[in-house]
Amino acid sequence: MIKGHPLKGAFVDFINEINGSTLFSYVEKVEKGDPICFYENGKEWYKGERFYFKDRDGERTIAGLGSVQTIQSSKAERFEDVEGQWDALMKRASIHNPYDIYGTGPVAFGGFSFDPLRSQGEEWSRFAPSFFYVPELMMTVYGGETYVTVNMMCEDAESGRLFDQIEERKQAILSGLKRSFEKEAVLMELRAGDTQAWKESVQAAVHRIEADDDLKKVVLARKATAAFDGTISSDRILRRLDEGQPDSFVFSIEAMDSCFLGASPERLVKKRAQTVLTTCLAGSTARGATEQEDEQLADALLHDSKNRMEHDYVVQMIREEMQAMCDYVAVPDAPVVMKVRDIQHLYTPVIGEADKDESILRFVQALHPTPALGGLPSEKALGVIRELEDMDRGFYAAPVGWMDYRKNGEFAVAIRSGLLVQNEAFLYAGCGVVAESVAEMELEETNMKLRPMLRAIGGGNE
Repeated sequence: MIKGHPLKGAFVDFINEINGSTLFSYVEKVEKGDPICFYENGKEWYKGERFYFKDRDGERTIAGLGSVQTIQSSKAERFEDVEGQWDALMKRASIHNPYDIYGTGPVAFGGFSFDPLRSQGEEWSRFAPSFFYVPELMMTVYGGETYVTVNMMCEDAESGRLFDQIEERKQAILSGLKRSFEKEAVLMELRAGDTQAWKESVQAAVHRIEADDDLKKVVLARKATAAFDGTISSDRILRRLDEGQPDSFVFSIEAMDSCFLGASPERLVKKRAQTVLTTCLAGSTARGATEQEDEQLADALLHDSKNRMEHDYVVQMIREEMQAMCDYVAVPDAPVVMKVRDIQHLYTPVIGEADKDESILRFVQALHPTPALGGLPSEKALGVIRELEDMDRGFYAAPVGWMDYRKNGEFAVAIRSGLLVQNEAFLYAGCGVVAESVAEMELEETNMKLRPMLRAIGGGNE
């Protein structure tokens, strides 16, 4: 054992008493650390099993390395299945966490595919429809303080050496918190896909909406593919997103030789004890070249009937779902404009009060997909998407985030995102199609939404 470690005795007692695979978890406060450096430094030991999540308020950042338990599900009841696997693991866990800080202690990080009924694309083959890691090492930065969680799965009394091994690795990673550099692959080709066919699908969706009084909105997405002269560095791209998109959720999750990452402005849901926060984000326009033009565009967005209608559909759906699960729900009367680097959105926050023991996954299940990413009504819109959209979205536009052992957590909607697979990057963007939509304008909107990831992979648009 490592001499002087305060949990030495507790760990020895634990492994002497267990019968079967059981989680031992402990949290320590450490000197100030950089989560991205922690993520980078862990590559030597944990490449293919790393994650990163920074909330859009800059309040909390979490980086995880390794996986002591991977939770996956392909079942129709995937949310319940993931919840059941997580609960079963926690019931047998020995948790030593003296800090009342959300996002410390055992955390499962991952997400759900957008549509589990869609045939999986080859590029998404490393990701199960529901896919979560319980990390071996995790750094959480909150309120200027840094915490490290250590998780280990123990089988029996022979697990004693495991404690030493993980502690030694943790110390090596923490002592080397410096920026790393590696040769950057060069972008060789960018393929936008068949944009004419995509515009025809938008027009087909408009015709469906005009012919069906019940169908209000369909969200269609497209994919661009970038090819490089070598393996793409997710570390470099993640750092660019983190530095270039300070007002967004920045996330990354690896699965073997693939990495899904992005910088999303949209929260799906956040839960802390009784308080639940979600977001209505729909309706968008460009940023202006000058402050005056920027404000003119924002004002036009606020008064644009097509965008306001699209936004109101989202507000109505989220209000109904939140009221069904919460004792109290507050919704502002009108949206405001949220500004991020490349785009402006109509934004309405929704706050609810619920049972503190209610799982965040119940809210994730109820709110996904919102009309901002699927359409309205949801099931009918999903049917149109399956017919008209010539790709598998995978985790694009789906819930990505974390949940802790206290039923709390936070999930973003994984837009402004891309999938890296060896020497290729698949970039995704979508738009809401309503009766007033014009295909050429919707194509331009998707081009605007592709900019953050294009810039991050080295495709220009600085």
